[in-house]
Amino acid sequence: MQFLAMGRSSSSLSLCRLFTVFIAIHVYFVHQSKGLNSEGQFLLDIKTSLGDEFNHLDNWNPNDPTPCGWKGVNCSTTDDYTPVVQSLNLSSMNLSGLLSPRIGGLVHLTTLDLSHNGLSRNIPKEIGDCSSLVILNLNDNEFESQIPKEIGRLSFLTTLNIFNNRLSGPFPDEIGNLSSLSQLLAYSNNISGSLPTSLGNLKKLTSFRAGQNMLTGCLPSSIGSCESLEYLGLAQNALTGELPREIGKLNNLRELILWQNQLSGLIAEELSNCTSLSTLALYDNKLVGSIPKELGNLINLNKLYLYRNQLNGTIPKEIGNLSFAEQIDFSENMLTGEIPVELSKIEGLTLLYLFENQLTGVIPVELTTLKNLSKLDLSINYLTGLIPMGFQYLTNLTMFQLFDNSLSGSIPQMLGAYSPLWVLDLSDNQLMGRIPRHLCRNLGLIFLNLGLNKLTGKIPSGITSCKSMVQLLLVGNSFIGTLPSDLCKLVNLSAIELGQNKFNGPIPPEIGNCRSLQRLQLSYNNFTSELPREIGNLSRLAIFNISSNSLTGRIPPEIFNCKMLQRLDLSRNRFTGRLPREVGALSQLELLKLSENNLSGEIPPALGNLLRLTELQMGGNSFTGNIPAELGALSGLQIALNLSYNNLSGAIPSELGNIVLLENLVLNNNHLSGEIPGSFANLSSLLGCNFSYNDLTGPIPSLPRLDNMAVSSFIENNGLCGGPLGGCNPSPSLSLQPDVKDKGTRLGKVVAIVAAAIGGVSLVLIVVIITS
Repeated sequence: MQFLAMGRSSSSLSLCRLFTVFIAIHVYFVHQSKGLNSEGQFLLDIKTSLGDEFNHLDNWNPNDPTPCGWKGVNCSTTDDYTPVVQSLNLSSMNLSGLLSPRIGGLVHLTTLDLSHNGLSRNIPKEIGDCSSLVILNLNDNEFESQIPKEIGRLSFLTTLNIFNNRLSGPFPDEIGNLSSLSQLLAYSNNISGSLPTSLGNLKKLTSFRAGQNMLTGCLPSSIGSCESLEYLGLAQNALTGELPREIGKLNNLRELILWQNQLSGLIAEELSNCTSLSTLALYDNKLVGSIPKELGNLINLNKLYLYRNQLNGTIPKEIGNLSFAEQIDFSENMLTGEIPVELSKIEGLTLLYLFENQLTGVIPVELTTLKNLSKLDLSINYLTGLIPMGFQYLTNLTMFQLFDNSLSGSIPQMLGAYSPLWVLDLSDNQLMGRIPRHLCRNLGLIFLNLGLNKLTGKIPSGITSCKSMVQLLLVGNSFIGTLPSDLCKLVNLSAIELGQNKFNGPIPPEIGNCRSLQRLQLSYNNFTSELPREIGNLSRLAIFNISSNSLTGRIPPEIFNCKMLQRLDLSRNRFTGRLPREVGALSQLELLKLSENNLSGEIPPALGNLLRLTELQMGGNSFTGNIPAELGALSGLQIALNLSYNNLSGAIPSELGNIVLLENLVLNNNHLSGEIPGSFANLSSLLGCNFSYNDLTGPIPSLPRLDNMAVSSFIENNGLCGGPLGGCNPSPSLSLQPDVKDKGTRLGKVVAIVAAAIGGVSLVLIVVIITS
C-alpha cells in the first residue's frame, strides 16, 4: 500500500509539472498573438519624429513582442514579471528631428539620454509624465523655446542636463519642486529673466551651472538655502546687484564662478565663511571697494580671480594666509600701495598677476623665494627700484612681465639660465646695461620685448640664434651694430622691431629668408646702402617701416611682391628714381608713406587701385606732371592725401571731390594751376587743407569747409581770391564800366546847365574834358 501511495504521489507531481509547462506555453503564445507591447508602440511613435541618417535604430522591429532587445533600450521587469523600458540611451547617434510628446508614455523610464544629437524644437511638456525619471540628459542638441514647467513634477529626478542648446525664457518656478535634484546644468543657452527664488528649495543640489545665458536681475538670497551646493557657475550673464551675504551659508561650496556679469557693490565679507572654497572667480564685473581681508580665511582656496573690476585700496596682507593658493589675479583694478611681502608665504603660488593697477614702491625681494612661480606680471603700475636679482634663479619661470613701470638698474644677467622662459617683457622702464645672453638658453623663448629703455650694446648671439623666437621687439634703446644676418635663420620669427636705435650698415639680403615675417620695423636708425630686392620674398609681410634712415638708390619693384602689405613706410630716406607702377598691386595696403625722399617722375595712376588706402603721404619729393585723376577712386582715403613740396603741375582733378571721407588735403608748394574744383563741396569730412604756393586762379569755392580754413592755406597764389582771402577785385572791363556810364549820365546833366549859363565855348571845353 505504501508503494502504491508513493506511485500516486509521483504521478500527481508529474501531472503538475506538465500543467505548469502548458500554462507557460499558453501565456507565451497569448503574448505573441498580442504583438508589440504599449511601450514598444510609444518608442516606434518617437522614432517616426526622428531623423536617423545612419540607421542606428534599424533593429526597432514592430514585429517584436517587446522593445527590450532594441538598440539603446534597456528593460527591467515589474513585480508581475512584465518587461518595462527602464532606460533609453540614444546619445551621439546623429539624430535629428524632434522629441515626440509620446515620450510621456514611458512612465517606468528612469534614465533618458538623448545628448549629443541634433534634436530641435521644444522639449515636450509630456516629459513631466515620465514620473520615474532619475536622470535626464538632453544636452548638446538644438532644443528651443522654454523649459516646460511640467518638468517640476519629476520628484525623483537627480540629474538634469540641458546645456548647449537654444533654450530661452526664464527658469520656471516649478524647478524648485525637484526635491531630489543634485545636478542642474543649463549653461550655453539663451535662458533669460531672473533666477527663481524657489531654487532655495533644492536642498540636495550640489552643482548648478547656468553660465553663458542671458540671465538678469540679482542673485537671489535664497541661494544660501542650497545647503549641499558645491559648484555655483553663473558666468557670462547679465546679473546685477550685490553678492548676497547669504552665500556665506554655503559651507560645502567649492567653486563660485560669477565672472563677466554686471555685479556691483562690495565683495561680501561673509564669503570668508565658505571655507571649502577652492575657486573664487568674480572677475570682469563692477565690484568696488577694497578686497576684504577676511578672504585670507579661505584656507582651501586654490584660485582667486578678482581682476577687471573697480576695486581700490591696498592688497590685504592676510592674502598671504592662503597657503594652498596657486593662482592669484588682482589685475585691472585700481589697487594702490605696495605689494605685500606676505605674498611670499604662499609657497605653492604659480601665477601672480597684479598688472594695470596703481601699485607703488619696490618689487619685494621676498617674491624671489616663490620656487614654484611660473607666471609673474606686475606691468602697468608705478613700481620703482631694481629688478630683484633672485628672479634669475627661479627654475619654473616661464612668463615674466614688468613693462610700463619706472624700474631702473640692469636686467639680471643670468635671467633665463635656469628657467624655461617663453615670454619676457620689460619694456617702457628705465633699465640700463646689456641684454642678458642666456635668455634663450632653454630654447623656449618666443616673445622678447625690451623696448623703450636705455639699453646699450649689441644683440647677443644667444638671441639672434634663438630658434623658438617669434617676436623680437627692441624699439627705443641705444643698441649698436649691424642688423644680424643670423636673425634670418629663425624660421618662426614673425616680428622684428628695432626702430629708434643706433644700428647701421646695410640691410642684409638674407632678410629675404625670414619667410614667416609679418612685421619689420627698422625706422630711426642709420641703415645705409640700397634696399635689398630679397625683401620681395617676404610673402607674409604686413607692416614694413624703414623710415628715417639713410637708404639710397631706387625702390626695388620686388618689394611690391609682398601682396599682404598693409602699411608701407619708406619716408625720410634718400630713395631716387620713379615710383614703380607695381605699387598698384598692393590691394591690402592701408598706409603708404614715401615723403621726404628724392623720388621723381610722374605719380603712377595705378595708385588709384589701392582701394583700402586710408593715408597717402608723398610730399617732399620731386614728382612731376599732373595729379592723376585716378586718385579720386581712393574712396577709403581718410587721414590724409599729401602731395606737397613736389613739382606737380596742371589742374587739380575734380575727381578728388569723390574722396568724401578725406580729412586732410595737402597740395601746397607745387605748380598747380586753374581753379579749385567746385566738386570739393563733397568733402564733408575735411578738417584741414593747404593750397598755398601754387599758381591757382579764380575764386575759392564758397564752401563752409573752405571758408573756415586759415588764410595761410591759400597764400601765394596770385590769381586766387575769395573765401578767407577776402572779396575778389572786379575786372575793369566788366564791373567798372557801368559805374562810369552812370557817372557820365549824372555829369551830363551838369554840363547842360553850365552851357546854358556861360555859352557855347565853355560848353565845348567841358565836353572835351568829360570825354577825355
